[in-house]
Amino acid sequence: MNANTPFVYLASQSPRRRQLLEQLGVAHELLLPDPHEDSEGLEAVLPGEAPARYVQRVTALKLDAAMARLKRRGLPAAPVLCSDTTVARGRTIYGKPADEGDAARMLRELSGATHRVLTAVAVQSGRTRRAVLSDSRVTFAPWTAAQIRGYVASGEPMGKAGAYAIQGRAGAFVSHISGSYSGIMGLPLFETANLLRAAGLRI
Repeated sequence: MNANTPFVYLASQSPRRRQLLEQLGVAHELLLPDPHEDSEGLEAVLPGEAPARYVQRVTALKLDAAMARLKRRGLPAAPVLCSDTTVARGRTIYGKPADEGDAARMLRELSGATHRVLTAVAVQSGRTRRAVLSDSRVTFAPWTAAQIRGYVASGEPMGKAGAYAIQGRAGAFVSHISGSYSGIMGLPLFETANLLRAAGLRI
């Protein structure tokens, strides 16, 4: 990348977040964890933690780790962007499924009901950190047991909060959304663009 090109570091392994940043026209480089870093451990839920508090706390922890990584690697200074998404019904948090059985359980519980998709975004430039929370609602039509089995067998639920990807096959079961479609995917474009502008990037 040209040294004079404004860019951000994206501290996320999600290909969807890369795609959404590209949609904004934002040049970026990945700033991924070292093999010894316990990035999954950062996502543990504290007892009684509210979903909005949880996703904002996890995003802040991920950004702390990314800033330490940037310093440790001696990389050129640039804004660092972190994001985390969680699905919630009431105070129940649905993270990434542990296995296919867990994915099927989540989908059974979300079937025919409305849930929240919370995506926190944080950007740090120098010592200045800015953060925002996108709060959307998704309503699923009822899923049959066979539909859940088929969807889980596709492999799409794995690695996804709430065991589904709205931009994938699960979209066929979404009867209504309220909020940010890109936020449900994992990076709310409107809010992210505003954060990056505040950090000095031209969007």
